[in-house]
Formats: sequence, C-alpha cells, structure tokens
Amino acid sequence: MNVYLMSLGCDKNRVDGEVMVGTLCVAGYDVVNNPAEAEAIIINTCGFISDAVKESLDTIFELAEYKKGRCRALIIVGCMAERYKGEIKETIPEADAFVGVGEYEKIADIVAKYIGKAKGMSLAADNTNARIQARKDAEASHIAYIKISEGCDNCCTYCTIPAIRGPYKSRPMEEILDECRLLVEYGTKELVLVAQDTALYGIDIYGAVKLPALLKKIAAESGAQWIRLMYAYPEHITPTLITTIAETPQICKYIDMPLQHSEDSVLSRMGRKGGRWELMQLIRVLRERIPDIAIRTTFIVGFPGETKDDFKNLYDFVKETKFERLGVFPYSREEGTTAATMPNQVPPATKQNRLKKLMQLQQEIHFENQQKHVGKTIPVMVDSYENGEYTARTQHDAYEVDAVVTIATDKKLKLGDICNVKITSTLDYDLIGELYELTE
Repeated sequence: MNVYLMSLGCDKNRVDGEVMVGTLCVAGYDVVNNPAEAEAIIINTCGFISDAVKESLDTIFELAEYKKGRCRALIIVGCMAERYKGEIKETIPEADAFVGVGEYEKIADIVAKYIGKAKGMSLAADNTNARIQARKDAEASHIAYIKISEGCDNCCTYCTIPAIRGPYKSRPMEEILDECRLLVEYGTKELVLVAQDTALYGIDIYGAVKLPALLKKIAAESGAQWIRLMYAYPEHITPTLITTIAETPQICKYIDMPLQHSEDSVLSRMGRKGGRWELMQLIRVLRERIPDIAIRTTFIVGFPGETKDDFKNLYDFVKETKFERLGVFPYSREEGTTAATMPNQVPPATKQNRLKKLMQLQQEIHFENQQKHVGKTIPVMVDSYENGEYTARTQHDAYEVDAVVTIATDKKLKLGDICNVKITSTLDYDLIGELYELTE
C-alpha cells in the first residue's frame, strides 16, 4: 500500500501536498520517496502559466512510465487538473483520476478506489494533524508554510488564479493558531505565512483586515522563533501592518510584495490599484519605519502595450529603489484572461531581452547590498548540512527563494539552530561566514 506524491509549483501547493501526504499516512498508507516502489502515484500540478503547465505535463508523462511496473493508479491533482479538467482526460489517457483543488480531503478515498483500502484506514484526519504526520520526514522540518487563505479577489488581468481557486476565503484565526502551535511543538522554528494575498487576511470573515492581529497572536502564542510574511499585495499593506512588523521581534524584517510594474498605464491595464507614486510612498514608509527591512518584489516585463519608455522607466525605478530581493518574469499570455485579448502583444524576443537587462541590473544591486555585510556578525538559521558545510539564511532571505550563507565551523549544529556568524566574503549572490556563537 505504497503511495508516492510529487508536488509542483508554489508554496501554497506545497501546503496542499503536505495535507494530502498526512491524510494518506493517517489513513494507513505508506508514503514513499521512490515512485518505483508505489502502487499509486499522485502528481500535484501547477497550472498558473503555460510554462508551469508544460512542467506538469512533462512530469506526468515521466511518472506514467511506472505504470509498466508496480504502479496501478496515476492520479492527477491540483491547479492544472482544475483549470483543464474538461480537456486533459484525452491528452493523458494514462491517468486514472483527476482531482480538483477543492477535493484534497478525499485523496485517501480516491486512492482506495484504485489500490484498495489500507489496513486500519480512517478518513477523519483534520488538516493540522495530517500536516504534522506529513512533516515527520520533511527535509526541512524546521520550516513550515501556513496557508492562511484560499483563492483571490484581486482579478488581475493576467492571472488565472481566481478562475482556478475561486474567491478569497480566509481560514478562521483559531484554526491557524492551533496549527502554528502544534507545528512549533513538533519542532518548527520558522513559520512562513502564504496566500494569494496575505495582506487581505480576514476581510471576508471578520469584515476587516486582520493580518496584524493574526501576526501578533502567532508571535505571542506559537513559540515560533521566526515568522515570515509572503505574497502581500502593496495596495493592501496598511500602517498597522507596518507597525506590527516593526515592533514584533519574532517577525522577520522582510516582506514579499509583488509590485509587477512601476508605470501607471501598465499597472492600470494589469488591473492593479495604485501607481508609481503610491508605490514610492509605500517603499519610503517601510524603510523609514523598519530601517533594516529587506523588500522582495517581482516584476512582469513585456506586458501587452509595454513600450520602450515604459520599460526604461521601470529600469530606472529599480535602479533608484535598489530592492534587496527581486525576481523578473516575462509576461505569459494565458487563455481565458483579459490580458490575452489585449492589443499590442510584445514579441517573445523583446520580453526576454528586457528580462535579461533588468536582471543584470538587479545582480549588480544585489552584489552591492551583500558587500555591506562583509565584516559584520549577523544571526542566521541553519537549513542544511552537506559535504562538511552548513548552509543557513539570514532573516532577510526566504528558504529556497533568496540568498544563503555558507558557514565554516567544526562545531556540530542542528537544523533550525540560530547562530551568530561573522561574514567573511561574498559570492555573486550568496555569503560566506564563520561561526561566531550559537545563540540557542
């Protein structure tokens, strides 16, 4: 009764995958790390953009080969299964079942249909206990992602998420707090809050934004050492939220807010609220109130109608603002979105050229920022150990997203340990340091 699950895509998908793994474990199945050993293979797909769909399809066809061996069921779940549920059955005849985003709690029942029930099978596992079960063998068990809401109401013209995941739906605060407490009890050191837009948390069930209140409660009650905030839309970041980040020691001085562009005309076509002036004001306030904050953002280049001047102004905006962390993506024309039907679509070569120029600029800015750390002693969290070296992160770096610190030490450290490291040098992207002291 072995089951293998592969999760693709974003951190929200990672959480869904953990819930499914935990549910299967509680139901009595053995979740294995080798697909060749599995009677059932589950692929948790991403369907956000065409590149993600291609990756999902490639993975499905690769894992479908195991049906020639022990595997008796290939089950496709997640965003791609939801987005193309009326079309992909003929495309993937090897698949036995397709499960949409609202049916994860049924996964053990679906697996049982194809390979039989596990011994002592129980389908009554709640999400929190299921995740605890899933995380026992997690590679980075000291880090846990907490999905605080589902869906999205922003309806950006380039985005498929509202069509796939539905409207914004917050989780009750007590349910989130219970999950955080239990995860910390089982060894989690860093809690990472994720959603399509974390800054809107609570608006639907409490009638007002409650993210600051949620953050304060997690900090006061969970026991987590670091709390990280991801995916906060700039138009919903309030003075109260900024004050909460500034005044709460456990909250990392880091915020991930997708700006997507700097120019008013492009932002308007994207369906984003606010413009360049509002973004500049927000960045100014963040840096004034939280002097050591690291701002991570993403930009889309080549959006329909983006002119040479638009891109030049975006380039100058990045050059002036000097974001601590930045990612750039070419616009992806997605079927069913408003932007897909807009005139003046930008040629692929132009998009790639703009992406390259902006990333070259950011690499220079990043290296300049990293150089400032050399000679300083800073706290880091240990993430891994391999080939005699420890890899860690500062509070200004998200796991598997941002930069790392390689630590030289003869001392034995544990994953999740927070220690002070003296930075001795910097590479193009990452830092190198020596252990100064173990703080806990």
